[in-house]
This record gives sequence, structure tokens and C-alpha cells, in this order.
Amino acid sequence: MNSQQYEKVRSAKGFIAALDQSGGSTPKALSLYGIQLDADSGDQQMFDLIHAMRTRIITSPAFNGDRILGAILFEQTMDREIEGRASADYLWTVKQTIPFLKVDKGLADEANGVQMMKAMPNLDALLARAKGKGIFGTKMRSVVKHADAKGIEDVVAQQFTIGKQILATGLMPILEPEVDIRATDKPAAERLLKAAILQHLDRLGPQQKVMLKLTIPSVDDFYADLVEHPRVVRVVALSGGYSRDEANTRLARNHGVIASFSRALTEGLTAQQSAQEFNRALDAAIASIYQASVT
Repeated sequence: MNSQQYEKVRSAKGFIAALDQSGGSTPKALSLYGIQLDADSGDQQMFDLIHAMRTRIITSPAFNGDRILGAILFEQTMDREIEGRASADYLWTVKQTIPFLKVDKGLADEANGVQMMKAMPNLDALLARAKGKGIFGTKMRSVVKHADAKGIEDVVAQQFTIGKQILATGLMPILEPEVDIRATDKPAAERLLKAAILQHLDRLGPQQKVMLKLTIPSVDDFYADLVEHPRVVRVVALSGGYSRDEANTRLARNHGVIASFSRALTEGLTAQQSAQEFNRALDAAIASIYQASVT
């Protein structure tokens, strides 16, 4: 693991950009960006368009390692180039931004109030490829929809089991057991989730450290003991469907937690904007998310 990158992600000011929309979420991301896919659009055209959008964001002068610690990429983005360089290499070499890779294969159907991750039979091969391309860490997402103790334990156990597999390869796992912001029993789900995470953290060895990506909690500073935990490198927050303003306001009340926003980062960016308009809008978005992350 790159020690310079580790120190940056552990202690530097800033946030992580989540640029990892995959097959299911790409059409919506493009629609918000002002591009409507027609019925004849194939996957290739769709992924070409989303790569052009991500390239525009990453190459913007507003996007750099002073405020953005890392960026989470979709597998296809890792396999493509930005300005003639492999994407992960461009991020770190040109922008001093740490590259992470989304490794999950999507969500299984809901059971016990949660959606576990689908099986990842080719994970070892993907991790080896990611290491070869200069990826620092990974991210994988499950979703908690209700305060069901068994379901939440199953989600956390799966996250930590695969997290340890990722750690064994020398990559840094971001564990993401998201709590749905629309859950009617969200505070109770967060209490169960934190208790389960703490139990699994305490079972890690002294050299086993992870990052956590969590929904902004209903109770301010509820995850303070995770922020301070010796096995946790950093706690980052997803925007979860909140608008950028609301996500920033809520995040700023949670000390030591930094953003890892996706839709809230790209809100207001469109394909139709001039370079000047686009860069100005992105700069304002990054500035506001950075400010909310340095509390």
C-alpha cells in the first residue's frame, strides 16, 4: 500500500468524489447531466457518454488533490484512459487524487429488511488487476432498509468478510452498509448497525484497518466512536439522495466525518454548459462539500 496515499486518506483535509455509477444507475446520472438516451442506445454508447462526463469532471481545473482526497471509479473507468493515461494513473500522477475502485456486483433482493451484495466470484482476479493499475482501495455497497437485527448483522458480516479478503491483497477496503434515508425506523437501524460494526472492528487484527462509508446519521456525531476507533482509517458519508445543500448541512454537524458524495457532487452540472460555466459550477460544488467535510 502506497504510504503517501495512506497518510493522505487518513489525515488530510478534503473529501472523496464518488464517480462510480455503474450499469443500473448510469442512465439516471446521464439524464441529470442533460443527456437523454434513446431506445437505440446500447451499453457501449452509454458508457462512452458517462466516461466523457467523468473525464470532464476529473480534468477540470476545479478538481484536484487540494480538496479531493480520492475518487471512486467504476471498473470500466479504471480500464479506460483520461488524456492518454490510464484513469487511476491520471488521478494520482496529475491530480494527486487517490484512486479507489467499486468492486461489488450490485444488490441481491431484499430479505430481513436488507439488501446484501450479490456474489463476487471473480473478485480476486479483479483485485489483482486493480493493484496492477495503481488502485489504492476498493468500495462495496449493501443497503439497510429496516431495523432488523439479523439482516443488519448479515450485511455487516458480509462486508467484513470480503473486506478482509481485500485487505489480504494489500488494498484498502471502504465498507459501505448504507442505511436508506427513507427508512421509517432509520435511527433504530443506525443503532443496530453501529453495534454490529463495533463488534466486527474489535475482531480485526492490529494491522487490519478499514474505511467506512455510512449514511449521515439521524443523531449528530452518532458515529464519533467509529471515527475514533483504532481500526478505522476514515469515516466517509454518502449523500444518499439528499440534495447537496441538505447533505452538506447534515454532514457539517458530524465532526470528523468527510463526504463521499456522488449525485450531490454532480448536481447542477450539465453537458450543455460551456467550459467556463461547468468549471465554475463544479468549483462551487467542491468548495461547499469541502467546507462541510472539514468540521
